Amino acid sequence: MVDGVDQAARSARVAQFDAEVEGNLRRNMVANFAHGMLGMTGFRIIYAPTLIPAYLHLISGSTVIVGLGQALLQIGLLSTPLASAAALEHRKRILPAAMRYGSAMRGAVLGLALSGYFLGGWWLVGATLLFLMLLGLFNGMQRVAFQMVIAKLIPADRRGRLQGWRNLAGGIVAAILSFAAGKWLIDANAFGNGYATTFLFAFLLTSMGLLALGLWAREPDAPVVREQVGLRQRMRDIPSLLADRDYRWFMAAQLLAMAGRIAAPFYILIATGIGRDGNGAGALTLDGATIGLLSLAFLGADTLSNPVWGSIGDKRGYRGTIIASLAFTLAGIALLARADAAWMVVAAFAAFGIGGAGFSLSTQTIVLEFGEREDLPMRIALSTMVEGGVAALTPLIGGAVLLWAGSGTLLATAAVLTSSAALLMIVKVRDPRALKRL
Repeated sequence: MVDGVDQAARSARVAQFDAEVEGNLRRNMVANFAHGMLGMTGFRIIYAPTLIPAYLHLISGSTVIVGLGQALLQIGLLSTPLASAAALEHRKRILPAAMRYGSAMRGAVLGLALSGYFLGGWWLVGATLLFLMLLGLFNGMQRVAFQMVIAKLIPADRRGRLQGWRNLAGGIVAAILSFAAGKWLIDANAFGNGYATTFLFAFLLTSMGLLALGLWAREPDAPVVREQVGLRQRMRDIPSLLADRDYRWFMAAQLLAMAGRIAAPFYILIATGIGRDGNGAGALTLDGATIGLLSLAFLGADTLSNPVWGSIGDKRGYRGTIIASLAFTLAGIALLARADAAWMVVAAFAAFGIGGAGFSLSTQTIVLEFGEREDLPMRIALSTMVEGGVAALTPLIGGAVLLWAGSGTLLATAAVLTSSAALLMIVKVRDPRALKRL
């Protein structure tokens, strides 16, 4: 239940809270922008479908290990969001916990760098998988916390533009760093291990962003919070959240869309001929220059499209941008499936960047608009768990499919799942902002 206050007291609290948000809005916009520009830069490099898959294949020589690493990177989105939401929803301030979770994520990135410098063989493989798992676990916790912070500090009609321009600035840094890492760090084996050096740069950049957020952001007390209850008791409220038919169908579409990323960890391997049906030769070779080029295409397209997605979503709602983002992903799959020249591969990765940016921004923003304010932590956690559960499982299945059935089957499966997600969004989901206007 929500903390016991009558309607008049509740309204007074909400009015005071809204006034504090508006009074600190410029400062909080700057703080979140700086965090996104620097704090998200390193994580975008790590979560891009280029660096980590190539690194895992280099140190293990196995597509199954590539899939396992990607699964571990996503497992935290399944295992920790509900616990994080239950731990945070009764607190009037969220930022301190968000800072702790964010610091733990950065520690895992530092672990990736140090293990690359000092370990080798299967010890290196094991340590890398461990730190990817830790990164995933802490990501599941911090994602809930930081989305709650955004929902508290930034009004709904300005979240998309903030995230769009924030991701634009951060993406420019990420794209430049990815290209430089591939061309000058990885191929040159900088400081004895070009991949480890790239991870170290990612750690430094993300740490600077987190520090900026901690120093500049001002968070008011929440006007309404839930009473603290145990996780098991709170989970009993999940059916009531799913009673909202639009949120329920949105989650189903989100599940299918994430399942449609079954091929994403292997895009760069398919592009370079590893696991390709029949001939074993791709349009590009798997080296530092290729990693840099495709990272630049992916992150550059992601970066440039973010402000567009945010602006359209703020003005017209995020249902439409989700559908459009899935169409871009389908275009990328089609291009990669038919690619026999380098430009087609680059275009495919650019389409994946545009589609991924739109889907990520839109789904993280639309979930804030369903239902009541006090149910927000559990909605975020539930959607994150759905996304994370599928994202943790599909890389393992994708690695096996690529190994035993080939890239054609893998890409066809991805196309069917992504198309199904788009169809559900079109047929079953109504825009929550439009419904509130009625």
